[in-house]
Amino acid sequence: MRAPLSWLAEYAALPADLDGRTLAEAFVRAGLEVEAVEQAGADVTGPLVVGRVLSAEPEQHKNGKTINWCRVDVGDHNDAADGETPASRGIVCGAHNFGAGDLVVVALPGAVLPGDFRIAARKTYGHVSDGMICSARELGLGDDHDGIIVLTEPDLVPGTDAAAVLHLRETVLDLDVTPDRGYCMSLRGLAREAAQATGVAFTDPVDRPVPPEVAAGHPVRRESAACPLFVALTVTGIDPTRPSPRWLARRVQLAGMRPISLAVDITNYVMLETGQPLHAYDADRLAGTVVVRQAAAGEQLTTLDDVVRDLDPADLVIADDSGPIGLAGVMGGASSELSASTTSVVLEAAHFDALTLARTSRRHRLTSEASRRFERGVDPGAAYAAAHRAAALLVELAGGTLDAAETVSGAVPPGATTVLDADLAPRVLGVELTTERVVELLQSVGAELEVDGPTLRATAPTWRPDLTDPYDYVEEVGRLVGYDNIPPVVPRAPVGRGLTPAQQARRAVTAATAGAGFVEVLSFPFAAAEDLDRMGLPADDRRRALTRILNPLAETSPYLRTTILPGLFAAVTRNTSRGNDDLALFETGSVFFAPATRVAAPRPSVAGRPSDADLAAMDDALGDQPRHLAAVLTGAWRRPGWDTPGERAGWSHAFALADLAGRAVGLELERRAADAAPWHPGRCAAVVLPGTGIVIGHAGELHPSVIAAFGLPPRTAALELDLDVLVAAAPEVGRISPLSSHPVAKEDVALVVDASVPSADVAAALAAGAGELLESVTLFDIYTGPQIGEGRKSLAFALRFRAPDRTLTDAETAAARDAAVARAAQDTGAVQRTE
Repeated sequence: MRAPLSWLAEYAALPADLDGRTLAEAFVRAGLEVEAVEQAGADVTGPLVVGRVLSAEPEQHKNGKTINWCRVDVGDHNDAADGETPASRGIVCGAHNFGAGDLVVVALPGAVLPGDFRIAARKTYGHVSDGMICSARELGLGDDHDGIIVLTEPDLVPGTDAAAVLHLRETVLDLDVTPDRGYCMSLRGLAREAAQATGVAFTDPVDRPVPPEVAAGHPVRRESAACPLFVALTVTGIDPTRPSPRWLARRVQLAGMRPISLAVDITNYVMLETGQPLHAYDADRLAGTVVVRQAAAGEQLTTLDDVVRDLDPADLVIADDSGPIGLAGVMGGASSELSASTTSVVLEAAHFDALTLARTSRRHRLTSEASRRFERGVDPGAAYAAAHRAAALLVELAGGTLDAAETVSGAVPPGATTVLDADLAPRVLGVELTTERVVELLQSVGAELEVDGPTLRATAPTWRPDLTDPYDYVEEVGRLVGYDNIPPVVPRAPVGRGLTPAQQARRAVTAATAGAGFVEVLSFPFAAAEDLDRMGLPADDRRRALTRILNPLAETSPYLRTTILPGLFAAVTRNTSRGNDDLALFETGSVFFAPATRVAAPRPSVAGRPSDADLAAMDDALGDQPRHLAAVLTGAWRRPGWDTPGERAGWSHAFALADLAGRAVGLELERRAADAAPWHPGRCAAVVLPGTGIVIGHAGELHPSVIAAFGLPPRTAALELDLDVLVAAAPEVGRISPLSSHPVAKEDVALVVDASVPSADVAAALAAGAGELLESVTLFDIYTGPQIGEGRKSLAFALRFRAPDRTLTDAETAAARDAAVARAAQDTGAVQRTE
């Protein structure tokens, strides 16, 4: 919201010497965010004056362009008369929308216009042009460059400072209004905040209460509870040719809107002033009663932007006998818009449900100044006064006549009433405040207070729909006291609490992954069905159980993700497109599997916290939501140096990450050959919980078709694990096994097995047979060749034995080794190599 300082000062009695930055600091202390303090017109310096055109002689030049050689009276800035020409300045101008006798704006030599455009006397088209006659665009007053500015004020004197006439220079505060402060989307609301922040008087421009219902004006019928109030006034006999006065158009422009025509500018001006959006209909183009209703299936509406829109039954529309004529609170329809021949206007000032309008705006991807205000909450008590303010301006500036007959349909919804402890604010804020002071502060924001012993009964003003909870009032008290006046107190940590075992385990996995050289990224938890197709997932894959989002941020990704990998793939392509080719990225986060029986999630009210039943129903609608760990590797794991060879990142590092994640929580995970999308079938392993056969994920090199579909570098590897299952299987976090001080006994064995036997199965058999003395078993060599026969492979394992209480004898070590080999032979058909 952009607020000119002079406009604010009309409603808040700000000191004359108050500058914009001081007011911005006061706003910040009051909890408002000021993006910038701008000095509009500051980029125009030097002499800018009013001039009267004495003559304008057209001249045709060889390049085909016709210019005007003008003599312009600029008062005290004139060149001396020479007997043939009066005191004036000669100026060349290429515009043709003016003539002798017109008042214009002249930039004299020495002036600097926006864009550092410096004005000097220079020879052009055979004349010395001693200044420039300016257009609105050249002064930064708009986009109109077709003609120069012709001043219509009859009492202007040549040589007068034109900046004041044009309202050129102004201090403008640009504020970022949060959704809970909808009343600050108006000069009225900001002036109230400015008055409170600086301790000055406030004058409310909304000075008319909404009267009881009356139906004497244009007929209106409300058929939806989403419109509790509709005010309609009729103004006849307006002159559509009258331009907007300069002060009004300039204020609308400084507030961030484009001046269009007098009637439209008036409705925009009043909306900016009061916060109440207005809409003006051409009365002669309305067909019968104005009806506020839900759209019917199959109806269409051509909005003011000339787009034909298919309406949804959930849309709230304004209609007449011809059908829909506007999307309520969002945008009007083309069939009833004002035109250059409009002489009678019906003004609409209505109140609409914020949630209904927000959904309509999102559904049609249509945002307007009106919808932005209705979504944040508009004061229904301002509707009647705003309508009359706009009507008065149409009478004053457009020569219209206000019909005495008016329509008020409905009433102002009452503000929410909240009961709170009188000492709640000082107790929460940690400052000493009497009940009288709390009441005074809350009354200053418009709340009605009743003191009932130790409790307060507060009724929110109609412009503060956000005040619905006792702590909303506590926040208001803290804001008005001043956050900088609240002493900081460090809360004491409660005794006996800390991270749960599951939280500790997840953090251990994340820390171990980062410590191994992976970089954590965060991606949006949204997905597109096309991503699953590009991953080559079969139709019955669980990851195709997608949950659709009702109002997605982007229609290209309307689902909640069932796998983290596509988000990581996007991060890889984004990095490689910028020349960052060596990547090891990981992410931990939730994925969402839709339930087998789809159920619609409830839509709880935003007025308060959802009930436990609503939360449970929403959780059920989302289905299973496990946490996953995923990683992607590409490029060089270790770059080559002058003394060391490089190492390419690949499937082995993905396998190593799975092992690392398991060890971080005290598990030695197993791996088995697998064929699962999106991995290469010959370079993919299933990650299995030890001794259970439960698959918790996969790791390996991605399939070439997947790499091509996502634009990834060749031989990209990836991993994805179910982190919740891994953590649930982990032993107690924090348990430390005692360290033995006795020496380790080392034994190496080489076993020959069929090539199809996984090495992990052989290692598991060795571990099972070796017994409690085995400390570790590690595969350190794989050999295939004619010495062991076709279809066979030799696996060499390093066995390490240790006892906690003694040094092992050679006999004990040999017995454990032989038992391990015997178990491997029994389980896998292994034969020990002797040569």
